[in-house]
Amino acid sequence: MPANRNKLRFKSIHEAVINADVEELQAMVKQGASINEVDLTCKDKFTPLMWAAHTGSLECLHWLLWHRADTTDTSPQGWTAAHIAAIRGQDACLQALATSGANLTAKDNRGQTCAHLAAAHGHSFTLQSILRSGVDVNTADANGWLPVHAAAYHGRLGCLQLLIKWGCGLDDVDNAGNLAAHLAAMEGHLPCLKFLVCNGPSVTHTMNARNDHGETPKTLSSQFYKEACVDYLNAVEWDRDHPEDQENLAFPAHVAAYNGDLGHLRMLIEQGVVNINERDDKGATPAHKAAGQGHIECLQWLVEMGANAHIVNTAGETARDVAARFGQLACVKLLGGDPDAPGGDTDDDEHEEQEYPAVVGSTDNPINMPQRKVKEARARAWKKVEELERLLEIAKMNYRQLGGRLEEDREKEKEEKESDRTIRELEQQLEYERLRREKMEGQLDEYRAEVAHLNEELERACSVVSDDEPVRQTKKKKNKKRSNADSGGVFVRRSTSKNKNKIYD
Repeated sequence: MPANRNKLRFKSIHEAVINADVEELQAMVKQGASINEVDLTCKDKFTPLMWAAHTGSLECLHWLLWHRADTTDTSPQGWTAAHIAAIRGQDACLQALATSGANLTAKDNRGQTCAHLAAAHGHSFTLQSILRSGVDVNTADANGWLPVHAAAYHGRLGCLQLLIKWGCGLDDVDNAGNLAAHLAAMEGHLPCLKFLVCNGPSVTHTMNARNDHGETPKTLSSQFYKEACVDYLNAVEWDRDHPEDQENLAFPAHVAAYNGDLGHLRMLIEQGVVNINERDDKGATPAHKAAGQGHIECLQWLVEMGANAHIVNTAGETARDVAARFGQLACVKLLGGDPDAPGGDTDDDEHEEQEYPAVVGSTDNPINMPQRKVKEARARAWKKVEELERLLEIAKMNYRQLGGRLEEDREKEKEEKESDRTIRELEQQLEYERLRREKMEGQLDEYRAEVAHLNEELERACSVVSDDEPVRQTKKKKNKKRSNADSGGVFVRRSTSKNKNKIYD
């Protein structure tokens, strides 16, 4: 009973959602409260689903979506629950809405989508979830702003880098002809301006780009007294107009680090020719040069040799800041940064909104969900899963009994047909191999018969040779005796003249 009295303090379904009490929410709906009831006490006219997205009450949001809460309801500003989740950076809530079919490309009264709002408020994790759902990164609002314009105007460096990674163009202009660099210079967001200048089509293109009023980024930063941006743009112009001074030979270690020549850099530092933390005329160390060009091997060697990565140059940047400006994420990670949110999002408006990584099964706002309530919510969710799985199996069986075919049944039939086809092919192959084997066995029998015949011929020839052998031995002995007898020479009897005459007579 004390628990029931405690729940009476929630006068409306909206209060139950704001306090993340799903049991009270369920009880109120059973008592007749509308699941899409508008909160008239709030100027924004939020529905329970919008309040769940605003406060990050993930369990309540799941329950509302399961019971078919309308995801297309809008506030007076034209915001849906997905817009509110993007504004508040409630990543898990936005993922749940997207999974339930919420339209993330819907536009509010100013033509802004969820991507515009997430980029403007600096919620890079939420923006990444939006982009992964297939939202077009180049959708324009009523002012012609793309999400990259919103990020540049509000100084959200992390969102800028994420949008560029997803293919957002930096040379697109709004209805007034402004590039994203114009907006960053106008508002004095120096880190964003550096990133845009370095990653644009070219430095000259970005520096000389003029809007419909003929203003360049430098002109706008000067008009709005953004001295840091003016000094940076002046330095970029000087470097562009004096390329021969960009690689100062008075600093050979800086040149080696800039070019990624690790062997030369190691020789200079190990032999004591230069100091590992030597600064050039702009206050940069070799680590700055290596980080800016993305030479990870040089940078890693410098860090291992004890290079000070916290030294800042004349622009107030560390080596990690330089790597983040040039989008060298591997160098950012090596220097102790988070490559998924490099550089962080500057918050000049002093918002205290925090970004939380999307973790499946947990809420974005741990303040509204204590650990005890999280465990209870997970237990209820698992119980619901088991119950629904049981009901799903019963529904499938009923559907099959009525002659229906499920997708898994079609897949099973397809697999069976594929198996049958494979079996037939294997049987045909087996038959072919059997016939081939019989043919080879027939050939083998022929070869064996031929071998036997040849063996017989060979034996016959051997017997003939053995019969002739004694005769040959006898002939050899006679020849030998004859040769021995003739070995004493030949006696020739010469006839006398008388004998010759007798013969002639």
